[in-house]
Amino acid sequence: MERIYLNAEEISTKEKMAGYMKEAFRFPDYFGGNLDALNDLLSEVYEDTQICLTRSNLEKICGNSYAYRTLTVLGAAAAENPHLAILFVQ
Repeated sequence: MERIYLNAEEISTKEKMAGYMKEAFRFPDYFGGNLDALNDLLSEVYEDTQICLTRSNLEKICGNSYAYRTLTVLGAAAAENPHLAILFVQ
């Protein structure tokens, strides 16, 4: 099982999110780098993957509108794709 520890600082802007998610999920080069493209490629994740959040990162995400929108996309994708789960960790 893959575990990705979500870092609030790395999803605070569109540009940071694009590079971070491309690397974390090993997205192909055609990843568009926006939230729609993120949602599309998350639907194609076929390996069981846990997206891990710490309390401090969750607080930072909630304080940044782009990071919060990114988390919303991740949550919606996890609800649709049985291979994705969001896990709250210490």
